[in-house]
Amino acid sequence: MKKQDIYTLIALGVLTTLTAIFSKTNSIKYVAFIILFLSAIKFIFVAFQFMELKKANKLWKILLVGLLVFFVGTVSLIVV
Repeated sequence: MKKQDIYTLIALGVLTTLTAIFSKTNSIKYVAFIILFLSAIKFIFVAFQFMELKKANKLWKILLVGLLVFFVGTVSLIVV
């Protein structure tokens, strides 16, 4: 494995731990938005690092990030 893959796996582990910590917290008003945002960051890490999207055409990158922003924004408005 490359160093960048290992760093990405460590970052995914940290983000997953943060998600678990925030899921147990009831005192924060926007817990659902925070968990959704952390999940979106994890999705971007996986898509760009392990699915080799960083080598893809710019259109695919823009479409993926745009769809993710649209999804997070829509779900955030519905849930929060």
